[in-house]
Amino acid sequence: MVVMILEKVPKSLRGELTRWLLELDTGVFIGRASATVRDLLWAKVVEKAGEGRCAMAWRTNNEQGFSLRLHGYSDRVLRDFDGIVLVAARNAEAVRKAEKLKRTQPKLREYLENQNPE
Repeated sequence: MVVMILEKVPKSLRGELTRWLLELDTGVFIGRASATVRDLLWAKVVEKAGEGRCAMAWRTNNEQGFSLRLHGYSDRVLRDFDGIVLVAARNAEAVRKAEKLKRTQPKLREYLENQNPE
């Protein structure tokens, strides 16, 4: 069993996934696929998602009974704790600060290099 959730992805990608999985609701896909097909579908989703977000869960033989993958989530990260995978979510303020830091870091580096010419 495979479940994929896609947000803000091209309609063509959603249409392509309907060849393999059933679209229950907009961007929510479910179906049964082999491990090879599942991995190939995930590679295609990641390749064509653009700025969108993608999550996939599938049944597997582990402690939890399923595995997860995420792509494009800036507010969620998968954390493995002794074989148990948890989703760590950052609050909105922490995400904004991290994005601001990413934007200002190159400017700060450039400023410091101009202040200390070698």
